[in-house]
Amino acid sequence: MSKIRVRFAPSPTGFLHIGGARTALFNWLFARNKGGTFILRIEDTDEVRSSDESVGAILRGLSWLGLTWDEGPLADEPTKSKGDFPPYFQMQRLNLYKQYADQLLKDGKAYHCYCSPEELEAMRTRAMLAKRPPKYDGRCRSLLDAQKREHEARGKKPVVRFKTPFDGVTQFDDIVRGHVSFENSLLDDFVLLKASGIPTYQFAVVVDDYLMQVSHVIRGDDHLSNTPRQVLIMEGLGWGDFAKNLKFAHLSMILGPDGSRLSKRHGATSVEEYDKQGYLPEAMINYLALLGWSTEDSQQLFKPEEMIQKFELERCGKSAAIFDPQKLLWMNGEYIRALSKTELAKRALPFLKEANLIKSDQLSEAEFKFMESCVSLEQEKIKLMTDIPHLVDFLIQDDFQYDEKAVEKVLKAPGTIGLLNEIEARFKALPEFTAASTEKFCRDFATEKGIKTGAVFHPVRVATSGRTQGPSLFHYLEVLGKDKSIARIQKTCSQFGIH
Repeated sequence: MSKIRVRFAPSPTGFLHIGGARTALFNWLFARNKGGTFILRIEDTDEVRSSDESVGAILRGLSWLGLTWDEGPLADEPTKSKGDFPPYFQMQRLNLYKQYADQLLKDGKAYHCYCSPEELEAMRTRAMLAKRPPKYDGRCRSLLDAQKREHEARGKKPVVRFKTPFDGVTQFDDIVRGHVSFENSLLDDFVLLKASGIPTYQFAVVVDDYLMQVSHVIRGDDHLSNTPRQVLIMEGLGWGDFAKNLKFAHLSMILGPDGSRLSKRHGATSVEEYDKQGYLPEAMINYLALLGWSTEDSQQLFKPEEMIQKFELERCGKSAAIFDPQKLLWMNGEYIRALSKTELAKRALPFLKEANLIKSDQLSEAEFKFMESCVSLEQEKIKLMTDIPHLVDFLIQDDFQYDEKAVEKVLKAPGTIGLLNEIEARFKALPEFTAASTEKFCRDFATEKGIKTGAVFHPVRVATSGRTQGPSLFHYLEVLGKDKSIARIQKTCSQFGIH
């Protein structure tokens, strides 16, 4: 176990949620920091809820975040895999779990249990009424062969239970939690294999971690209470050295701003939803890294290589992390502003297409340059990529809508259309049509007419954009160009002039 090997092992019963993404990220960062291997294993033993759709959502979510894995199913073809320990879907490894369950049975470390669900429920009820822990009472632990045959003659299919020691403690050192110990007397004889032959989480995870030579188990602290059972299984299988060398790190829970467990009422919990809402993956990664981990100097913004270099499991906190949507939004804006104009335009294309502002995200060089100029005008204002269509739609579409208040306040003011007609005629005569030349003209024109500059600026803005707010007037006029700007003023004068 000299080589670092970690795994992210999601259950494909839904999307990749924030908590799972944070766990995947910390495994990925640790592996990259140590030059180790990051494994993706799909724990699909929930026969009712597991689905191919969920597998796809998990793979897409990890890929969007840039958390590439070294072993596991291929991102674009999950039926195929890469790595030395396939298959990476637990339902394709059932023969392995049966093999090791049989070994435990043979060695007297496990036994068949024939209790029905009704019997188990009655057992729990009696225990709770007696104020005892509601655990299995071990009634099948010492069944004779004749009793087993009698159960099977009645068609009962047994589960396989682990024989938990009655006394002693199971202990381990946790990188985040420190030394942890559990009284064995408080644990029950838990199920390893269900009657269907499907393994429970407790059993499958141990077999897989051992066979895949995992060195560190980094997961949420909701799994802390599972760890003693898993250590006992390792010891029962004769894997004591593996158990001794295996390192655990149980990460703090993520809570909403109100202190309750993170849920949909706090906003989106699916990683793909954040993609749709216009968050950048690098901003999401940066924010997730700060949920339960920090550097000594409390650095907030990281380049990916910087995050990898500085990541240490020992810097993960025990206290619950608070998910703050406002901080994530701020961070996303910072990352958007740091993009080059070209990169921002590239990333904006899918959102512009979604808003029907462009028909295809495969643009000609001239079309892309125009789009780049449009989007970069508002780069300082953008917090989400979904903001972009509304901010630049009037630049892309000539048939923009006029804001009613702008029409009433500006275009219908006495003398405005006449003023615009004169400006349009003089725009034609400008030898160059740049931000500097149009601003100088408009200021000189206001002086000539003896009016405030706003009396010129506002009509020109509304005539060419339909709104009173937006990017720098003269910079967007330069982006539109002389012909489009003049055509828009002519259209406005025709539409709102005296007929």
